[in-house]
Amino acid sequence: MKLLNYTTRYFAIILFVLLSIWAVIFYFEMLDEIYDSMDDGLENQKILVIRRAREDASVLEKKEFGEGYYTIRKVEPENIHNITDNYRDTLMYMHNEEDYEPVRLLESVFQQNGEYYKLKVITSMVEEDDLIEDLLYSLIWLYLGLVFSIIFLNNIVLKKIWNPFYKLIEELKNFHIEKDENIQVQDTPIEEFNLLNKQIQQLLQKSKDSYIGQKQFIENASHELQTPLAICINKLELYVENNELNEEELKQIAPVLNNLERLTRFNKSLLLLSKIENQQFISEETISVNIIIHQLIEDFSDFAKHKDMEFSIDSKDAIEFKMNRDLAIILFTNLLKNAIIHGKAGSNIHIELGAGEVKISNFSENERLKKKNLFSRLYKISNSNSNGLGLAITKAIADEYDLDLKYSFEQRHIFIVGFPNK
Repeated sequence: MKLLNYTTRYFAIILFVLLSIWAVIFYFEMLDEIYDSMDDGLENQKILVIRRAREDASVLEKKEFGEGYYTIRKVEPENIHNITDNYRDTLMYMHNEEDYEPVRLLESVFQQNGEYYKLKVITSMVEEDDLIEDLLYSLIWLYLGLVFSIIFLNNIVLKKIWNPFYKLIEELKNFHIEKDENIQVQDTPIEEFNLLNKQIQQLLQKSKDSYIGQKQFIENASHELQTPLAICINKLELYVENNELNEEELKQIAPVLNNLERLTRFNKSLLLLSKIENQQFISEETISVNIIIHQLIEDFSDFAKHKDMEFSIDSKDAIEFKMNRDLAIILFTNLLKNAIIHGKAGSNIHIELGAGEVKISNFSENERLKKKNLFSRLYKISNSNSNGLGLAITKAIADEYDLDLKYSFEQRHIFIVGFPNK
């Protein structure tokens, strides 16, 4: 969820709570004001009726509300318990509505010519259910108006204010440390955004310096190791060629040469793995996985024949994907090479291409592999002479391009490379 929408959601919730509280308070305040206004009107009507009664005695004979808004009844002094004015709500049948409607009633007692009279004055009042309904609709329209106003402000005004932040986010999304490029920040009068821009630029510069230093160290270390290793191997090979050594002496030198060559391969593999993780393979192109697989099968055909193994391939669909060609070749080279090295002599290696994935399966003397450490560095299958980096390199390449690299065992060892839809 975007930041603007996130804040809008909370504004909407807060407004709903505040408007609900406000509506309750406003409702009771409005009722109180309505009652005060009606009671003042009833008080005024009472005074006018009493004044008319003193001027015209016939007014004292009006005992029903049928033709007016008041009634007057004579009462005995002993029946008068309260001479103060009494206001209350009641219901009265309204002929125009043909139903009972709420009215406000004032009861009062006055004295005229030594006699006591009870006066009742009524006035129509707003029905509470109608008042609540009107207030509810008004509240809903007010709430919707405020929410749409906030959304409008967020998308027009606040979006412009937050534009430097979104510009910075976009620059960070497109930033690649291996390309040695800088991000372009937008000038803004907002102090917090300027501080954020400054801190991010400093952080990125430190990261770039660390990346360059690490890259140079790995390259220098690899070069420094590779040179003496190559010299040692060449010296030993020349020594073997230029001297007539007996079988026992050759047996002693052979392991040394094997270990030196193994160390050379290990050094190259570590350097390659480091380059992949540091994203130093920048160039990308749309490759045909089918073509690469067929080329590798042709390249490994002699190696497979040496173990009396053969390839079978089932190309159901053409798979194309945008990635670095060299890394794609390394990925499938490692998988096919592992299938041959660890495969059972005299068996076949089956390759299936289809449904956006490549499936490589083979028989082996080894049982099911442990998935937990399978793609870890230096993980070796028992009785293996590998350096333990092949599958780690394969996994690093797969992660770099969001490929789904999986392993399963169904009487055969199966490695699956799934390609995302792009």
